[in-house]
Amino acid sequence: MSKISVMIVDDDANLRIGLKVLLEQSNLVSAVHQASDGLEAVHLDSKHLPTLIFLDVGMPVMDGIEACHELKKRRPSVKVIMLTSHDDERDIFAALAAGANGYCLKDADFGRLETAINAVVSGDLWIDSAIAQKVLRVLPKSTSSVSPSKPIYGQLSEREEQVLYLIVDGLSNQEIADRLLIAKETVKTHVKHIMDKLAVSDRTQAAVKALRYGLVKTPEQLND
Repeated sequence: MSKISVMIVDDDANLRIGLKVLLEQSNLVSAVHQASDGLEAVHLDSKHLPTLIFLDVGMPVMDGIEACHELKKRRPSVKVIMLTSHDDERDIFAALAAGANGYCLKDADFGRLETAINAVVSGDLWIDSAIAQKVLRVLPKSTSSVSPSKPIYGQLSEREEQVLYLIVDGLSNQEIADRLLIAKETVKTHVKHIMDKLAVSDRTQAAVKALRYGLVKTPEQLND
């Protein structure tokens, strides 16, 4: 992956400085910009046009979810990873609905963060596995409260349900292919069919609808 410009948005100055150093040492980035809240990030985005923005959820003035929505509205091409200590499913749903391309916990090691960066910049959705598992566990209990009128979509095949589960879990097409022991091109075909059936235009929207309406099943459920 060629070097990218990033912006780190967090009200914790020490975290911003530490992450900036790690990013620069990794040779992933060409420039690192910083903002201390969501509103400042929105203003600086139009000036610096970063490829990727890391957003904390809980910040003063404008929180990360509101900032994500505003940033995506102004510049849909920008990639956003929520980098936060918030693991409440309501924040996760809200961030994905606002257009976030990734959701990563702050205590993740830098190797996982590099994986998230590569996935998101490549056009994939990336969700920390701990987050994905938590959301999947609460879906059976929360589906009715999240959506009182579950929309009707085209029926997914068992294989498409497996692929959709792995998309939500943050895997790339190649990783899905490796996990299911199928060709990458076959995965792409399944992803296209999933997007057609869910009436969405990209993987992020597919994952959001899957989480919001309880369309994904765990491997245990698929094997029942």
